[in-house]
Amino acid sequence: MSDNTGRDLHAGSTKLLSAVMILVGAGLVIRTLVLGGGPFAIGVIMGVLFVAAGCGRLWVARKGI
Repeated sequence: MSDNTGRDLHAGSTKLLSAVMILVGAGLVIRTLVLGGGPFAIGVIMGVLFVAAGCGRLWVARKGI
């Protein structure tokens, strides 16, 4: 197993988990709003934070920081 294969696996798994975080966050926001939560409900806040974290991870992975 070469070093590039390990890096490719790490980069791919980072992108996959970041996308899952974005989907989970969006699901939290949608579920909370459907169940009658307001904009400051804990589900909306946590959902927005999950989406932000997932987007941030993708941005950092793209930049290569």
